[in-house]
Parts: sequence; structure tokens; C-alpha cells
Amino acid sequence: MDLKKKVSIAVVKRLPRYYRYLYDLLKMDITRTSSKELSVRMGITASQIRQDLNCFGGFGQQGYGYNVEFLYKEIGKILGLNNNYQTIIIGAGNMGQALSNYGNFEKRGYKLVGIFDVNPNVIGKKIRDIEIMHLDTLDEFVKSTKVDIAMLCVPHDQTPTVADRAARLGIKGLWNFSPMDLKLHHDVIIENVHLSDGLMVLGYKLNEKMIKESQKIEKKQKR
Repeated sequence: MDLKKKVSIAVVKRLPRYYRYLYDLLKMDITRTSSKELSVRMGITASQIRQDLNCFGGFGQQGYGYNVEFLYKEIGKILGLNNNYQTIIIGAGNMGQALSNYGNFEKRGYKLVGIFDVNPNVIGKKIRDIEIMHLDTLDEFVKSTKVDIAMLCVPHDQTPTVADRAARLGIKGLWNFSPMDLKLHHDVIIENVHLSDGLMVLGYKLNEKMIKESQKIEKKQKR
């Protein structure tokens, strides 16, 4: 991969989808595939798939297509899944506990090493053998334990302060679940997650479908 080449965020966001579909192919004992076959499965044009993969070197062979296992591993490397990122969760409310219980993160190379909160009702409890610690112990914990990513599941008004604190401790990646587009003046990478956005997009699509169905009914009634 040419590090000097700027890859668009749209391409990057499609990589996890390729990774998932290739994993499905591996489970079906399919050893090779083509951009055309991937296109049918994923609903993306074969041309788009080739363009995306060419951003990182192509990986295909003329007349053969793609070796599924090789491509799966290479995309995993591009996504950094072999870096064994160590993660913590700050905020052990409903969202924080749901993320803590999601075992697939570790399968993808993200190891949960700590959970923090300020609520005395949850401190000391364990989730998947990880004890919830008081947020006051965060500084000491990060000094003694390598932490790459912090998942932020704290209330909206507390997010900037908690995020700034995590960044100052040297945590380089923040996965923000609060309803705000978090921005910091630190050397830190932030990924903002807005769950309601996806729900509203679904609502839009449902609304469009309802409008089309209503229009069909009106046309039939006019005949």
C-alpha cells in the first residue's frame, strides 16, 4: 500500500463490509471469488470493488480473481486488526454495558481491558470478568496499562471533559457514542457514532416506501 496515496473515507468505510463478506465466504469453504461475484453478494458494482481494492494494490490475478483467504487477511491488516488494540469503556450505563458484553470486538482484534464509571451502584461489579472501576483511577490505570482506544458512553455534557482527559493521558483513539460531533485540539483520532442517524435513515426509506405504495393505490382507484 502506498502511504502517500490519499484514500477517500468512502472507500475506507466499505472495507469492513468486504471483510465481513469475505469471512462469510471462508465459512462456506469458498477459496476464490471475483469482483463480479462479490458485486452480486454486496450490492456494489464490480467496477467499484476493483477501484476500491486497487487503492491498496489490487490483490487480484487476471483470469483467477481473488484468493479469499489472502484478501481477507490483507484487508484485516489494512484495517489494523492485527495490531491487537487495547480498549477501555468510559461510562457503564446501558450503552457501556452493551458494548462490554459484545464479544465480537475481541474476535476483530480489540481487547477490552478496563471499564470505568462514577456511579457507586455499578462500581465493583464485573462484566465478562472485568471489574468496573471508578473514573478517579483512570490516570493511574493508563499509566500502568497500554490503552489505544477509549469508547465514550458518558452523558452529553460530560463528553468533552472526559474526552480531553483521555487524550491528555495519551489515548490516541476515541469512539464517541454521545449525541455530539466531538472535536479536540489534540493528536487524537475521533470516530463519532450517532445511532439515531441510522434509525432516521431507515425511517426515511420506510416513508418513501409508504408514499410509493400510497401512489400505486391512488392510481388503481382512478382507473
